[in-house]
Amino acid sequence: MKTASPFYRNLEDALDARRKSHTFYTITQTAWQITDTAADFCSNDILSFGSSGILSAEYLEELARLHQANPGAAGSRLADGNYAYLEETEQHIANFHGAETALLLASGFEANVAIWTAIPRPGDMILYDALVHASTHEGIEQSLAGEREEFAHNNIRDFRRVLTAMVDAHPLIKQGKRSVLIAVESVYSMDGDVCPLQELIDAANELCPLGNAQFVVDEAHSNGIYGPGGKGLVCALGLEKEVAVVMHSYGKALSSRGAAILGNETIKSVLLNFARTVIFTTAPSFSSIALIRSAYRLLDSAHGIQAQVKVHSLVDLFMQSTISHPLWESASQAGILSVPLLRAWEESSLATSHIVTIRSRQQYTYWLHFHLLLAGYCVLPVEYPVVSKGQSRLKVTFHAGNPEEQVKGLVQAIFAWVQEITDIEGRKGNSQIAEVSKSAQQVYTWMASEKLTGFGMPSSWAS
Repeated sequence: MKTASPFYRNLEDALDARRKSHTFYTITQTAWQITDTAADFCSNDILSFGSSGILSAEYLEELARLHQANPGAAGSRLADGNYAYLEETEQHIANFHGAETALLLASGFEANVAIWTAIPRPGDMILYDALVHASTHEGIEQSLAGEREEFAHNNIRDFRRVLTAMVDAHPLIKQGKRSVLIAVESVYSMDGDVCPLQELIDAANELCPLGNAQFVVDEAHSNGIYGPGGKGLVCALGLEKEVAVVMHSYGKALSSRGAAILGNETIKSVLLNFARTVIFTTAPSFSSIALIRSAYRLLDSAHGIQAQVKVHSLVDLFMQSTISHPLWESASQAGILSVPLLRAWEESSLATSHIVTIRSRQQYTYWLHFHLLLAGYCVLPVEYPVVSKGQSRLKVTFHAGNPEEQVKGLVQAIFAWVQEITDIEGRKGNSQIAEVSKSAQQVYTWMASEKLTGFGMPSSWAS
């Protein structure tokens, strides 16, 4: 790029920094998308509505039934983009989740930005879980709120500490003249753990008895999975009247695209009047709304209910197969293998979700990923900057379409790797050469031939 203009050189300099830190992203297809021999334990098609073809069939039936000439939208929602089918679908969604109103947007990201830029008023405060979505942070940064504070993830004690400090430091909050908006997620995508929502609400009501501490719950990863009929965690706990704003997005369990913000008429009016991601954009297209409506019809069917039950049963199978494996105790004690949610699952299966994370020593994370990938199991490696440095892990997502044999095979593959690493560590004292696993050796040999580095490659392989 030496001969390029300063404009492109500056852009490439920024990209080079990413390349050197091994955080450079590209678009590609994963193995399960291009071969029939790889098992999908990484996509967001949780209920397998998409991969099974059942949603496509339902969608085509919906389109045929409606005979709509224009598949798009005629303008922004406040201009010419509103239409009866859109309003009917919003009311259907509101009724399904036990809310007064719903407002549909193009994505969960747009919905979260709309919530946090429109609803907090000057003088309000925001309190958020440390692990909320990037879209929530984006909205909070643009909000009118006077102060924003985080509390330690899912930590009731720290939540009480920070909220108490907020109330004590701001007389208008204590007097009930300004509000504290609290941002949480029902299920956290990089950990798979579930929000202690009831306990948080109880603490907030105790510390703010005037009703000016209100919750915004992001149900992106619980929609379709938790609660009766997949209505989400808020409905599962019977807290529909206790939560001011709920956001459901449709790019995961419902295999669609878009999001709905649930609340009362005041919430909807505020969004329509102050949310720029609602006001200055084209309304959701007819075709996208038909897909969402079709997905909800499936969700409320016998097939949808069976899919929800299947997902949870597969998680139980994975957990039980893991803790009953002969190598589990020794691998866990040695720090070779960790499943952080196992203890919570043993106490209550409701404390876990369709997402399970697997950890090992940091230098082994990609070795395990390579091993599973070459064995035909696609899981998602997660590292900085998505999670904090030193907190890399593998994210395993279970789907209704995963046969039990795939789950059992995944566990067997994990422990085959555990045995290999145990043997390698046992030989360390007898060798001066840095030994890597067989799968890592295959990958690093190819990377070295291409003059690539990263992904846990020892420096001796790159030279």
